Amino acid sequence: MRVLFDWGPAGADAVAAEASVVAVVDVLSFTTTLTVAADRGIAVRPYPWHDETAEDFARRHDAVLAVGRRAAGPGQISLSPATVARSTGVRRLVLPSPNGATISARLAAGATVVGVSLRNAPAAASWVRERLGDRGTVAVVASGERWPDGSLRPAVEDLWGAGSFLHHFVRGTAPGLTPEAGAALAAYRMVADDLDAALRDCVSGRELHDLGFPQDVATAAEAGASEAVPTLRDGWYVTDRSAPVIPPGDVPVRGMGHPRRRP
Repeated sequence: MRVLFDWGPAGADAVAAEASVVAVVDVLSFTTTLTVAADRGIAVRPYPWHDETAEDFARRHDAVLAVGRRAAGPGQISLSPATVARSTGVRRLVLPSPNGATISARLAAGATVVGVSLRNAPAAASWVRERLGDRGTVAVVASGERWPDGSLRPAVEDLWGAGSFLHHFVRGTAPGLTPEAGAALAAYRMVADDLDAALRDCVSGRELHDLGFPQDVATAAEAGASEAVPTLRDGWYVTDRSAPVIPPGDVPVRGMGHPRRRP
């Protein structure tokens, strides 16, 4: 068993080609919102940020298109997990985001991809372990955030989310972890006893609080609250515990668009 770890879209491209499973982590907020949707039986299409085809795609697939957090009006769904929790009658959701969704869309034609947040890290780790046993390569990708110039801003909450997945995956021991994966594991274990406070105090948590979305941070801190394991199948994240692991293969690179720092 080998366990790799890297950051952002370029890191995803670097590690995914040799992986049997890729765990994409975007705690604030794509994969947290994804697990809330999965809990409600909603299929989610990860879509690149600022892609002009999203509206037409959602219409053709009878899906709801999520909007930016600050652009959402009453009854609309956005990247805020609270809007998904309040929704009714939604079966398919097209969910663009500059980080987790964009990375997921890049990886859709390659290895098995699972969406991981703090809410479902134990369930996702168990799902992957059941399918791989003690063989194969797992890649964990912390999505990170974006500086205004589009460059990667490592986000500590994604490091913790990746570490939480690894904590439950290795079951106390850490054979096969690269030093980078081991660092993510150690970072999570440092804050595991007080995740709520750590998420509130990190840069992204303070940013969401200042924008008026403290509940998004609270939802992200619901460690282990979800048993759903969203898995990419035909480009959609669906919860299917019978889904097989796809052998590693070439991963096409898609355009990144023009991401903002905080949608």
